[in-house]
Amino acid sequence: MFGNTMIQNELLTYFESKGYNVDRNNGIAVIKSFSKPEDEIYSLYNGVGLRHLHNASIIELRGQDSADFLHRITTNGLKDFTKEQIRKTIFTTEKGRIIDVVSVLNFESHLILVGDLNNKVKVMSWINRYVISDDVKQSDANHRFNILEFSGPQADSFMTWVCGSSVSEIPVDSFKVMNVEGILFFLAKMKDERGFKKYWALTDTSHTIRLLNYVLENTGPFDFNLIGDEAYNSFRIEQGIPTAPNEICDLFNPHELNLSHLIDTKKGCFIGQEVLARLETYDKVQKRLTGLTFDSQFDINSEIQLVDSENLEAGIVTSFVNSVKLKKPIGLAVVRKSYLNERQELFVKSGASKIEARISELPFKK
Repeated sequence: MFGNTMIQNELLTYFESKGYNVDRNNGIAVIKSFSKPEDEIYSLYNGVGLRHLHNASIIELRGQDSADFLHRITTNGLKDFTKEQIRKTIFTTEKGRIIDVVSVLNFESHLILVGDLNNKVKVMSWINRYVISDDVKQSDANHRFNILEFSGPQADSFMTWVCGSSVSEIPVDSFKVMNVEGILFFLAKMKDERGFKKYWALTDTSHTIRLLNYVLENTGPFDFNLIGDEAYNSFRIEQGIPTAPNEICDLFNPHELNLSHLIDTKKGCFIGQEVLARLETYDKVQKRLTGLTFDSQFDINSEIQLVDSENLEAGIVTSFVNSVKLKKPIGLAVVRKSYLNERQELFVKSGASKIEARISELPFKK
């Protein structure tokens, strides 16, 4: 899932040189864990975790019409979008279904779109479909950049420790160029789902390993850990964070995934606007993303139907994990609103047996 084979091999070689095990997940090389998953989860909840966004799609748009073009075809407003700002928006189909959720970084001369690698081809095809006479040219930029994410309650203090006091001068949803010991990168400041500040270090390929080395040599007094796929997947399900291809896909619309805040209802038309406006105005949203707890574990290799006691369809289970923090099987599901009651009896079918599932509010609580 790295941007290309060269970057993948360089980073895997680097991590292996540090003594970490590389695993294969459906043929993709990943680091499932850097330490005990419990320690990595602790850093995400109480300290600071560093994660390489190996599943990020990075697309570059050039041309004077780029921001206006995105304003017209995606859900959020980009009319007042200025240099060094970051704005999140959603590509949707004519039926209001999600193609991808992207963060747009404004470099003035060009825009960088950061989405999910699973949806990159769809997004680039969608852009090509609607660029007619606009001055917009897109290119795949995964071979040029890596993104390192620093998140957790201590992330803000940690980045000040690593980069200096200039970090405090970066407004939320903005980025600045940084120079740390001759290592150049762009540092983006945002807020995560819990309201904590999180950071992306956008580096070119020549500086990624230098920055990683510098950070690992300067972890200071912080509860710091590198974050592998196993711990992050548990964390993001515990927090109710939708991701591709599980939730961020064309099976669902933004209202169903609790992403209505990324729709600018005042900006006028965009692709899928009429459908999404009608759903909200007339309270026609029939399903919502919610949490589930299960009586036992099961395999989730494809769409898992959620049914009620009379075997009627209640929703779709989209993600499942044996929670590292909660020590029990939990998952995410898009469920019909009529079933969103914690006392409702629901089940998933696993082979010949049924496993009981219970609705849980998001984020999950201990």
